Amino acid sequence: MTETKAMYKTLGVDEKVYTFCETIWETLSDRFHQIDLISEENQLKVLSAMQSNHVSEACMLGTTGYGYNDLGRDTLEKVYASIFHTEDALVRPQITCGTHALALALMSNLRPGDELLSPVGKPYDTLEEVIGIRPSMGSLKEYGITYAQVDLLEDGSFDWEGIKSAINDRTKLITIQRSKGYATRPTLSVERIGQLIQFVKEIKPDVICMVDNCYGEFVETIEPTDVGADMVVGSLIKNPGGGLAPIGGYIAGKKECVENAAYRLTSPGLGKEVGASLGILKDFYQGIFLAPSVTANALKGAIFAANIYERLGFSVIPNGSEPRYDIIQAVSFGKPEGLIAFCEGIQSAAPVDSFVTPEPWDMPGYDSQVIMAAGAFVSGSSIELSADGPLKDPYAVYFQGGLTWQHAKFGIMKSVQALVDKNVIKIPVV
Repeated sequence: MTETKAMYKTLGVDEKVYTFCETIWETLSDRFHQIDLISEENQLKVLSAMQSNHVSEACMLGTTGYGYNDLGRDTLEKVYASIFHTEDALVRPQITCGTHALALALMSNLRPGDELLSPVGKPYDTLEEVIGIRPSMGSLKEYGITYAQVDLLEDGSFDWEGIKSAINDRTKLITIQRSKGYATRPTLSVERIGQLIQFVKEIKPDVICMVDNCYGEFVETIEPTDVGADMVVGSLIKNPGGGLAPIGGYIAGKKECVENAAYRLTSPGLGKEVGASLGILKDFYQGIFLAPSVTANALKGAIFAANIYERLGFSVIPNGSEPRYDIIQAVSFGKPEGLIAFCEGIQSAAPVDSFVTPEPWDMPGYDSQVIMAAGAFVSGSSIELSADGPLKDPYAVYFQGGLTWQHAKFGIMKSVQALVDKNVIKIPVV
């Protein structure tokens, strides 16, 4: 037995599971090479943005209090604008999470009487209360902003006629969720997002097109703002934070859209001029610098998981050979035991809280119990190795993250081991 295999055994992966997974990994070298090429291009793009905006040692220092004349904060926002090829950007620790960033973008750019349209089906669960699909205090619905939705067709394609019929005089903003959320639909490529934006702009040129970019940054060499999006919105404890950002979110896009968001985040009359960076700018800068590489590691883990669980006979989205447009891998188990065992395996592979057993609970913003495995350095960081899913049919787990490919690989092996130990699966003969 090799020393590496012995280490895996010491950490709870038996030889049969190790051999099965290792055999599949050996078939993925071409896919991994393509990921590395994309990562290289994105790394150069980030480096160019940092150099052209004269990032300096002084940018790492930060401010307190009002945060007036915060060189590091203002330069970082220029870096993000350069990366996403936009007029402006808002990148702040005061944005608490991805849902907050999306709510901020929506609430600042919609007014009473306007209508919000989702042409890609139901948005992520936590946005339901923001919109008012599920009643909640302070929702868009309470402010007289209506919502319309056009579902994707059964094959995952856009319902062009339905979208055309849904756009009306009150349609002010189109929200496009790039990733699948807690759904088993395909993730949208940047190319497809561009086709959708072009279609709606031909019908109504002044409509604002916003893309929920969570989990998609740096997966391709272009971003939605390269194909016509007026705003992209995301979380810094996902891809662009590189595993180092301890909090934060971003909105990048047209100057007017970003300014509206800044005035909503702080106060009318103040906007981007206030908001102290509180000593965490180095993590933001280093995080975005590492983001292309970290995202590539997470992608490798997702592709590995897809091939493993496809071979084990489960429905996986995307499948093992499809192109990747985000870092999330969905696996449908059809019963709660599989979902729970998978999350227990991922948790046991964590560097933090590996001894904890995750259990389903009533999380705020969700309509069913959710189980989450997240032994992370940053609480809730889903660019770190993590997995979660709602306890409802089809009992699908959503796996993502991995700061290093080696850790992602180990975590997937541990998830398989947990399913074997719980008698949910048997390892096929290799």
